[in-house]
Amino acid sequence: MTNSSSAPDAVLSTAISAPATVSPERLPALRRRIQAVLIATQILGGLGIAIGVALAAVLAKEVSGTEALSGLASTATVAGPALLAMPLASLMGRRGRRAGLVLAYLVGALGAGVAVLGAVVDSFPVLLLGLVGFGAGSSANLAARFAAADLAEPDRRARAISTVVWATTIGAVLGPNVAAPAGESVAGLGIPVAAGPFVWASGVFVFAAAMVALLLRPDPLLTARALAGPEEAAAADSRSLKAGLRAVRASSRARLALVTVAGSHTAMVSIMSMTPVALSHHGADIRMIGLVISGHIAGMYAFSPVMGWLSDRLGRLSVIGLAVALIAVAALLAGTSGASHGQTALGLFVLGLGWSAGLVSGSALLTDSVPQAARAAVQGLSDFIMNTSAGLGGLAAGLIVSQAGYGWLNLVAACLLVPMTLLAVRRGVRRS
Repeated sequence: MTNSSSAPDAVLSTAISAPATVSPERLPALRRRIQAVLIATQILGGLGIAIGVALAAVLAKEVSGTEALSGLASTATVAGPALLAMPLASLMGRRGRRAGLVLAYLVGALGAGVAVLGAVVDSFPVLLLGLVGFGAGSSANLAARFAAADLAEPDRRARAISTVVWATTIGAVLGPNVAAPAGESVAGLGIPVAAGPFVWASGVFVFAAAMVALLLRPDPLLTARALAGPEEAAAADSRSLKAGLRAVRASSRARLALVTVAGSHTAMVSIMSMTPVALSHHGADIRMIGLVISGHIAGMYAFSPVMGWLSDRLGRLSVIGLAVALIAVAALLAGTSGASHGQTALGLFVLGLGWSAGLVSGSALLTDSVPQAARAAVQGLSDFIMNTSAGLGGLAAGLIVSQAGYGWLNLVAACLLVPMTLLAVRRGVRRS
């Protein structure tokens, strides 16, 4: 889709439910306004997610009474978006991005509240149920990157995705450092200190949902379909999950994109989820853990515009190779850090960079590789696979650390890069 699109004004007006038509001349301003709304809500969503994630494993250990089950906290938080991914894609395919994002944020808010209840009544199953719902808040932040790509020009698609991913930096870096005052704020209310961040997260998610509902107009996905022409706006049969699966099977680039996003995310979640526990073994307090996780999140989001620029300029495949290299180095640094908090922090920062490279390049490649009509379904499938894989990784992470140690966890996570590497090399050989 480019500025020269000539879709009829009547079709555009109907699809975006706006009183004024969207002419090609007005499209750049519309792109900027939609992106501004997505950036603002990403900041809020990043804050809500990071506040809770920083202490999820610690809270799970306190409630369950055993370290072996602490990895289930990470599993639960990624199970939420995995379970919601396909229903969310279906809803967005039918009603646009706005409806899906609002639903995801509200489910996240409800889940955070249930997690607090589980901590108060000292029930591990209730806590896990709440963490599943809380994790759905990250579904909104993940889906927003595709909303940014809906109206982007093809040669700037990765940069559009990376800009919205970058916006999460502000809230995500602030979140772990707000965890301590959030915990202190509930000290006199009968709520465990480690559950305080989830109280704050619930309120943040509600505010983000309200912003999306009020300001994300016109809907970017529905507008993109209208700009593609009347035939695209009517192609409902091409938006199903079955059509999305067909699109992935038909494209080797789409398959590489799916493996890249899932592999990068699973390696990151597996290592990151157990780092607070590993740090606590070596005497780190809650503030030190917060600083390390803040540095990790800065690596994830702050440099995403660089990854987007590289992906658009050098190609998606080159940045996928960069992701493999960065995650491998991160696993080496973190896995051999021992009692050195500084080396652990450096390893987690590099891990964040590798995740950013994989997510941005993989998401852009996926959007490039499938027809417009099938994109929402394929993107939902991508998030489902990504979060399901990461959930299994988080579950395995707790068991690996309890039985073999943090160093072995990093080695296993590095092995997840092998399929991504083989597919990328195969694709590169074909291109040459």
